Amino acid sequence: MIVLSVILILYLFCICPALRRHPYASVMKEQKLFAHRGLFDNAGISPENSMPAFRKAVEAGFGIETDIQLTKDGIPVLHHDFACKRTLRDRENRPVKGKIPDYTCEELMQFHILNSEEKVPTLAEFLETVDGKVPLILEYKIEESDRDCRVCAVSEKLLETYNGQYCIESFNPGGVLWYRKNRPDIMRGQLSDAFYHKRHCSFIHFLCAMLCFNFLTKPDFIAYDVKYAGNVSRMLCHGLYRNTAVCWTVRSEQQLVYAEKHFDVIIFDSFLPDRSA
Repeated sequence: MIVLSVILILYLFCICPALRRHPYASVMKEQKLFAHRGLFDNAGISPENSMPAFRKAVEAGFGIETDIQLTKDGIPVLHHDFACKRTLRDRENRPVKGKIPDYTCEELMQFHILNSEEKVPTLAEFLETVDGKVPLILEYKIEESDRDCRVCAVSEKLLETYNGQYCIESFNPGGVLWYRKNRPDIMRGQLSDAFYHKRHCSFIHFLCAMLCFNFLTKPDFIAYDVKYAGNVSRMLCHGLYRNTAVCWTVRSEQQLVYAEKHFDVIIFDSFLPDRSA
């Protein structure tokens, strides 16, 4: 009994997020609906993480969730996958090989996004366009091998002069920890998923799924896969510790109704909610 009690106390300690109530949390909850990679149409001229998709989200009054990576020459750009092949095409319309960090920004601009003529936007271009009109959730794409989390330091140099409201999130606890150490004033979130359902789930991935690095990173919010709203660690963070609950990615009105029962903030794509943000 004593052993079980110690394990329970240790577990609750490990998953304990930030207990502060960050002012941006009220902004997120009031906005509530954030367009995942903009209001995109991958079959048309406004594909994901493109400037037309971002402009459409701004015009509709939705918040925006997008992804930041670094090019080979250290320029922050907005692209979701580490690999290029799913969304980028070369001049002959062939899938682009390699990853975003394999190309300089100038080289990357030779490619277009899917069936459109759109180029991968830079973070600077994106911030200038949004210009504080809607709140932002910025996800740092940080590979496990990137111990320095350089994308955080480089991007923050641009963000510290941005007049709009934003928070950051990452699947990699290292990125969240970087913000705790270097920019504790910025609202930070831990992204996670039920990795234990994946075929190749390491022990580290299991700990991430159970939010066991929260004691180090102290996230102000947890952003979890809506399909796994019942994850016990996620529910304890929201219910016991009163941490802001964000979900990704809602893809239908029916799923939105379900998500509203379990989460404070909703990231959506593939449909247009039938009520204004």
